[in-house]
Amino acid sequence: MGTMRGTSVIALPLLFSSFCYEFCSAATDTITSTHFIKDPETIVSSGRVFKLGFFSLDGSSNRYVGIWYNTTSLLTIIWVANRDRPLNDSSGVLTISEDGNIQVLNGRKEILWSSNVSNPAAVNSSAQLQDSGNLVLRDNNGVSVWESLQNPSHSFVPQMKISTNTRTVFIWNGSRPYWRSGPWDGQILTGVDVKWIYLDGLNIVDDKEGTVYITFAYPDSGFFYAYVLTPEGILVETSRDKRNEDWKRVWTTKENECEIYGKCGPFGHCNSRDSPICSCLKGYEPKHTQEWNRGNWTGGCVRKTPLQSERTKNGSEEAKVDGFLKLTNMKVPDFAEQSYALEDDCRQQCLRNCSALWWSGDLIDIQKLSSTGAHLFIRVAHSEIKQDRKRGVRVIVIVTVIIGTIAIALCTYFLRRWIAKQRAKKGKIEEILSFNRGKFSDLSVPGDGVNQVKLEELPLIDFNKLATATNNFHEANKLGQGGFGPVYRGKLAEGQDIAVKRLSRASTQGLEEFMNEVVVISKLQHRNLVRLIGCCIEGDEKMLIYEFMPNKSLDASLFDPVKRQFLDWRTRFKIIEGIGRGLLYLHRDSRLRIIHRDLKAGNILLDEDLNPKISDFGMTRIFGSDQDQANTKRVVGTYGYMSPEYAMEGRFSEKSDVFSFGVLLLEIVSGRKNSSFYHEEYFTILGYAWKLWKEDNMKTLIDGSILEACFQEEILRCIHVALLCVQELAKDRPSISTVVGMICSEITHLPPPKQPAFTEIRSSTDTESSDKKCSLNKVSITMIEGR
Repeated sequence: MGTMRGTSVIALPLLFSSFCYEFCSAATDTITSTHFIKDPETIVSSGRVFKLGFFSLDGSSNRYVGIWYNTTSLLTIIWVANRDRPLNDSSGVLTISEDGNIQVLNGRKEILWSSNVSNPAAVNSSAQLQDSGNLVLRDNNGVSVWESLQNPSHSFVPQMKISTNTRTVFIWNGSRPYWRSGPWDGQILTGVDVKWIYLDGLNIVDDKEGTVYITFAYPDSGFFYAYVLTPEGILVETSRDKRNEDWKRVWTTKENECEIYGKCGPFGHCNSRDSPICSCLKGYEPKHTQEWNRGNWTGGCVRKTPLQSERTKNGSEEAKVDGFLKLTNMKVPDFAEQSYALEDDCRQQCLRNCSALWWSGDLIDIQKLSSTGAHLFIRVAHSEIKQDRKRGVRVIVIVTVIIGTIAIALCTYFLRRWIAKQRAKKGKIEEILSFNRGKFSDLSVPGDGVNQVKLEELPLIDFNKLATATNNFHEANKLGQGGFGPVYRGKLAEGQDIAVKRLSRASTQGLEEFMNEVVVISKLQHRNLVRLIGCCIEGDEKMLIYEFMPNKSLDASLFDPVKRQFLDWRTRFKIIEGIGRGLLYLHRDSRLRIIHRDLKAGNILLDEDLNPKISDFGMTRIFGSDQDQANTKRVVGTYGYMSPEYAMEGRFSEKSDVFSFGVLLLEIVSGRKNSSFYHEEYFTILGYAWKLWKEDNMKTLIDGSILEACFQEEILRCIHVALLCVQELAKDRPSISTVVGMICSEITHLPPPKQPAFTEIRSSTDTESSDKKCSLNKVSITMIEGR
């Protein structure tokens, strides 16, 4: 689970070394099998920022290969190759081996270190030292197969990233944790001094394949920055003004003894301002009293009094119920599992579970922080709760509670009356939408679109009516879960089947989608768009009610090997034509010009006759009559369906939807999903289709279950149209009206397509790692959100 592993085998003085040595410099920044480095030769990056070569430490004759700053006379090492196997003389060579790996050899040609890359295309490899301090090994195709910044030693510098399977940073002493941060909450590492970690470029991100990385990027180009792990296991952040040579310590992990992992053992917490610094949690006592009194706290603490459920199980007299002790500004224990339930819900769950302590197992590495931190609630026996409060304090508390209860009751009564009156007014929807207009700044629709929604166009449905229709939102009626919240199947008293989209209270994204759909879909009506029956807005509850689609979404049938057999070509063509006409209505024929921005198989619903209905208008944008395109810093959509200009630059238009339609068209014809497409040469179905087009072998792309001679011409025409839709440049793609004409053969002559977007050829390295694919819900480009 660790992310940073330290060792004290070699006592590197790291950034604070004062050793200075003059080296012979090669005239290039690259090494090959014929252009290698002999000790004491070096190479320098093109901008003369970093140097690669052999070095020794003060007081040692051992020789190492490393990378250091070339801009200072101080030997400031950022990366070491053979840290665990130094040379004992100056016979070393850094070269590219016959199998394409970077290797450090001694005078007897023994390998002391190697990049250990297994790559069939690695013959004639070369390694280049970049101005970022990154040593990049490339194969004979120019593809990067290994980088020093992705294989760090003791320093963490800008542009480095360390892969991990946790959002908590650890420093390890061998196999044992030595220091731990709190969990990453999206902005800071909790449990660490916020003012440094928040400002100094440390970040934790998910990549497209679901891997968690710790990254470091710093915007101030006037300084050098680095995190350094010392041999003592201390992580130090340092900085240096490029105008001088002095490195300054900015921050360090070990500010006090409480920073050491598990200093006070299980169920003990550490406070550096107390003496002694360790104490047991309320309701606990030292496990080994003598050791504890001697200052050896690692044994931790054990519970004094059994919990109520334990006493009942053992036949003891059942006393008052257990209580909770609140600890403020605490570093959360290790093995924390986040929960988004309300505090009272968690309290009740904990009381029902005799063994539940919010965390499973021992609570370890708890620390009292000065200002930041979380609130921890510790379950203890009732007898352990302090009972000697003064009578006057109890009276004040009781009076306060009574007054507060009465005040809350009165507020609730008048609030309910106010809500009831508001429901009776025609302007309820307009007021809610106007109140939330600021949320449409980038994701949703313009303010004038908000004001166009009228109450009579979107009926309000009573919450109790929906609760009855869905059997009180029973789990058995749950159809799925989206970014907005869950979707339930229901049946109204009149007998109409419905789908209820219920906004999650914790979902900001869902609120924006909800408001967007209210504005957009209430203004639209077409046989190929899902129909919005009404909405419910009562208190915190916000729901949208749609017509129910018995055949669910297109992807549920199209990508299922069994269900796909029932989608013959006539049915698939009807679906293609229906989607095209629905999109044409959005772009050209409706009262509003709508850009959908998330057209995909999962958002195409099928009714009982397998007629397609475009759904999910939470990410749509309304265009003005003279508007051709728009830009956004928040890119929303689904990977595999987004056009290149939208995914990379945040630029979208009608042609963005056309691109998504083209991808969808290829999926329908082939029966294969673009986002999970696998081929030994191509990443996407677009690249594979383009290859077959150039080879005049398009029949290979067609799903075998629809490969009938009488329909081949029509199917091949659809593939041709799809390739026109997914061309890389938006200007080359046809409009949706032209696309519909092409599909329906109203336009007989089709121009040859140009190369589609995203047609990269898969390298051998990609092929070998293809088994490691996984999905991603979110990633940051400008600000991009996958769905």
